Amino acid sequence: MAWSDSGLLLIRLVLGGTLIMHGWNHWRGGGKIAGTARWFDGLGLRPGLMHAWSSVVTELGAGTLLVLGLVTPLGCAGAIGPMAVAGVVAHRRNGFFVFRDGYEYVLMISVVAVALAALGPGRVSLDHAAGIRFAGTAGVLTALIAGLGGAALLLAASWRPSVPSTAQPATQPAAQSTESA
Repeated sequence: MAWSDSGLLLIRLVLGGTLIMHGWNHWRGGGKIAGTARWFDGLGLRPGLMHAWSSVVTELGAGTLLVLGLVTPLGCAGAIGPMAVAGVVAHRRNGFFVFRDGYEYVLMISVVAVALAALGPGRVSLDHAAGIRFAGTAGVLTALIAGLGGAALLLAASWRPSVPSTAQPATQPAAQSTESA
């Protein structure tokens, strides 16, 4: 096996495994699916329960496709879409750095997915075993159009963030004491 095939396998395993764990955590971690739904509702993704299940299915499915190296650009799209949504909805306002809940992590996942769509899954993959040649320009365009297109459609259809009120309530003057000192 060539080093490039080993590198692509390593990238697929880590990227796919990370997506699987991310989807699993939305489903079975912490607050389970109900907690994920409440969190999505709080971010303005409505209805939260539908978005929670959609993220779980997308991340588990995309992660599995990437680990197996099967229709790899579609697995990459399944990584790019949810990360784009998360970047816009939850992380963009916090700046770049992940330790400030910024978009560093979701950007890294997305760029690695685009690069993988460009390079293909390598020889240690079901795509290679089945003779599927789906990389390069076709792979990148598929991953970007499906991933970013799906994210844009989702946001347009169901992202309704709360708009903070800019009007401040009238304040009551402090009660003045009628007692003399």
